[in-house]
Amino acid sequence: MSLQDCPLSLGLSPCPNDTFIFHALLHGLVPVPAPLQPHFADVEELNAMACRNSLDVTKISLGALPYFMQGYALLSSGAALGWGCGPLVVAREPLPETAWRHGSVAVPGRMTTANLLLDLHGGFHGPRTEMLFSDVMEAVRSGRADMGVIIHEGRFTYEQAGLTRLLDLGQWWEESFHMPLPLGAIAVRRNLPAATARAMQQAIADSLRYARAHPDASAAFVRLHAQEMSETVTRAHIETFVTDYSLDLGESGRSAVRLLAERAAALAGRTVPHDLFVA
Repeated sequence: MSLQDCPLSLGLSPCPNDTFIFHALLHGLVPVPAPLQPHFADVEELNAMACRNSLDVTKISLGALPYFMQGYALLSSGAALGWGCGPLVVAREPLPETAWRHGSVAVPGRMTTANLLLDLHGGFHGPRTEMLFSDVMEAVRSGRADMGVIIHEGRFTYEQAGLTRLLDLGQWWEESFHMPLPLGAIAVRRNLPAATARAMQQAIADSLRYARAHPDASAAFVRLHAQEMSETVTRAHIETFVTDYSLDLGESGRSAVRLLAERAAALAGRTVPHDLFVA
């Protein structure tokens, strides 16, 4: 079996931004460097799998990067990064900032960028409960948590759930650092051949270009994995989290990622490698 015939395991979330970007790649509509074995999972599960070095190529939360950056490098395509796309802190009713400090918070996983942003903000020191991102709003609404950090489609549906926004963590990041907010990226194992990693980076960019040129082609695939999302929410999700940075981070995107990675690594007592990105 040649190197090109060896399958690559590919981790991605079922969220519309990932399925929109990867549809063409997974359906043979753009060239790929090797056969792919997709594994769909919540991003916190993908983070845990990356910590175990279980996947060849995978979507990861940038907040989790310090825990596996020695084994993975980042691609410049496929990222979720931009302006106005950050996690929101919500509650049942408006709470003064003095109540944020010691209130309990439901978070969508310890290694998520959302949880990292709470740490970087510095105003939330109460107990945190980890759960699936889709369970956070109900935990707040039922009173099991005073506050919750919502990601993905929660940004568009929290008001329908009767919740109020306390803080936009993306806005806080943008105002503090004057950079777009990096949420997630595609990581590849460092022991993959460099040519394979670069070819995968190109394939993801080609897949996104195809998706933008043929927006109806991926609709059924996106809807299949989005499950309960309305078409309106699905469209808003893609428009918010798939940006030009998803096509190519560019220098400004890589600078934003490196800054977030350095902040996360400092909290974890680690150092970001100089070769964070695939060359």
